[in-house]
Amino acid sequence: MRTLGIDPGSRRVGLSLSDAAGKLATPYGVLHVRFDSQAVEQILKIIETEAVQRLVIGLALNMDGTRGAAAQGALDLGRELAARSGKPVIFVDERLSTFQAERNLVDRKRSGEKITRKQKKARLDAQAAVVFLQEYLDAKLAALNPR
Repeated sequence: MRTLGIDPGSRRVGLSLSDAAGKLATPYGVLHVRFDSQAVEQILKIIETEAVQRLVIGLALNMDGTRGAAAQGALDLGRELAARSGKPVIFVDERLSTFQAERNLVDRKRSGEKITRKQKKARLDAQAAVVFLQEYLDAKLAALNPR
């Protein structure tokens, strides 16, 4: 089952996509948007083009677990995407995904890959979407195959 990971932001929306088997998340890209409606329209096109069957949206909760403006924006985006696409939407806690994504990019740089600041910023949102989508996929597989 192809799953699209969405890391919503006010100007950039990071995207990741799973393989058809639903085991591996990879970066898909970053949408540069000014309005939520732009993000919705572009994501709807991706859902159709990539045969996406499920959406996993990062919910940027405050560190104490409460919902702020960013989390409310993610909920609103998810509701609209669910209504317009007919696909199931799952919200996941993504509080530390950006931190983990930054660490992943630093590790790549240490291994010799040249990443400029501009490239890092562009990749960070998509990489954050990979982090929480992969965690979701791993948990789903673990539930199906208990040890």
